[in-house]
Amino acid sequence: MTVPDPLVRAVEAILFAATEPLTADAIRAHVGEGANVRAALDRLAADYAGRGVELVRRGDRWHFQTAADMAHLLRRDREEPRRLSRAGTETLAIVAYHEPVTRAEIEAIRGVQISKGTIDVLMEAGWVRPAGRREVPGRPLLYATTPAFLAHFGLASRRDLPGLEDLRAAGLLDPLDLALEMQADTNEVVKRSEQD
Repeated sequence: MTVPDPLVRAVEAILFAATEPLTADAIRAHVGEGANVRAALDRLAADYAGRGVELVRRGDRWHFQTAADMAHLLRRDREEPRRLSRAGTETLAIVAYHEPVTRAEIEAIRGVQISKGTIDVLMEAGWVRPAGRREVPGRPLLYATTPAFLAHFGLASRRDLPGLEDLRAAGLLDPLDLALEMQADTNEVVKRSEQD
């Protein structure tokens, strides 16, 4: 049996003891500035691949989690899924795709006002956070997603959010949206034919 690299062991111990996912810089603060933490993380991820516990990266943070195919063994009681209202779902999607975004920008995109409670629910879930203020008159509050949002939805980064084609292929676009999009395409074809 080979003795594991001391740095890999140290990084493993730090991640197991951590109460939240850690960045490579946060880990480096524990093991020393000259340490090649990235190589240790890559080694740990490879060592834990296919096991009951996996090392995963969410955004720029790392943590251990139960392998997805083993999670059912840990559930004693059936969790009641948390249902978001349509307004909550739309607001979360707008924040995720347009962040940082103000309440007024969310309302302009949705076409209706949102209640304060909608953003409060998203912040309570840990998926949305205040992200400063826009430097315009009134200095409105900006909102952005959190690392907990990425972790909950299994995303490494916001770049992993599905695109329009992905949503269409999955049948997740509202039929009204599809009808409006088809109408816009038809209008564009008619305009071109009239110009020719």
